[in-house]
Amino acid sequence: MWLSDTQKFGVGMTAFGLALIGLGVVLFFDAGLIAIGNILFLAGMSMIIGIQKTVFFFTRRDKLRGSIAFFAGFILVLVKWPIVGILIEAFGFLNLFGDFFPVAINFLRSLPIIGRVFSLPGIRQLVDRFGGYPPQYPV
Repeated sequence: MWLSDTQKFGVGMTAFGLALIGLGVVLFFDAGLIAIGNILFLAGMSMIIGIQKTVFFFTRRDKLRGSIAFFAGFILVLVKWPIVGILIEAFGFLNLFGDFFPVAINFLRSLPIIGRVFSLPGIRQLVDRFGGYPPQYPV
């Protein structure tokens, strides 16, 4: 499946927004960088999947708790409470996108270098836990 130019631009905005959020956390929770990163992330996501589907995603009944937490954290970052805001945002992000983690981990396992790293003994158990695999006990 090929991406349209709008979707490609949305992927770039989403990646740049996540990078700014990470940079804002590294730079001692700089509220300005985190806020700009949040805006770019949301704008990029709406450009990737469309505005209607974005609204539908955030207002689904099973995602409502995550949406409320994500937007409450976003508002706290805007009112200059970045540490509390990013923690609440992270909780909402995990609730919203937690179903996607097994898909992403399985994709990363198929990559040459990262797949080898994920196969290392200590890391494999941790990745399996996040990937949704049940623990395997010796019989």
